[in-house]
Amino acid sequence: MIRDGRVTVNGRVAGLGERVDAAADSIKIDGRRVKTGTRLRYILLYKPDGVMTTTEDPEGRPTVIDLVRARVSERVFPVGRLDYHSEGLVLLTNDGELALRVSHPRYGVLREYRAKVRGVPSEAAAAQLARGTYIDDQRVVPHEVAFLRTTRGGTNSWWKVVVGEGRTHEVREMFRRVGHPVQRLVRTAIGPLRDEGLKAGTWRELEPAEVEL
Repeated sequence: MIRDGRVTVNGRVAGLGERVDAAADSIKIDGRRVKTGTRLRYILLYKPDGVMTTTEDPEGRPTVIDLVRARVSERVFPVGRLDYHSEGLVLLTNDGELALRVSHPRYGVLREYRAKVRGVPSEAAAAQLARGTYIDDQRVVPHEVAFLRTTRGGTNSWWKVVVGEGRTHEVREMFRRVGHPVQRLVRTAIGPLRDEGLKAGTWRELEPAEVEL
């Protein structure tokens, strides 16, 4: 069956001798999922500042897994990354196929952020932000950059930024290059997923309709 290309792992054709994790990978034969007896979990978490978006940390810093460990027995993992000093929504799951569809750029899942930056970028700086920049020799162009408001006193400002690439430090680097470093960064949406009721360190299960979206 593998040689005939009938077996897929996380949406791609499996190879002979390939090792998979039945608890985390999506395994299908002829397009039908192989049931492994492991409950699939879909968790939307608000990551606080100062928490790693990893399953473990060699330096002993807290991770997103630590925040759900007491109530989640399945071995879930974070989909994508969110900077250590950033906060906001992170998706945790043990469904490899869904993780691929959320994280791979070819599926076009957008991430929305609120960024508090130092100062108030001029119209020219805002236009430069919209044109994009090069990060790690790759051109990165945001889908949307919009001014929201100034902070009390008018010395700093909040911006809405929507990106599709999900590169590490992407939003922070964009504003740094126009001379307005980010002071606080909050991820407010992952594709259609958002929840303004979640507070730092809290989480909830996704509804079935959200998983389908």
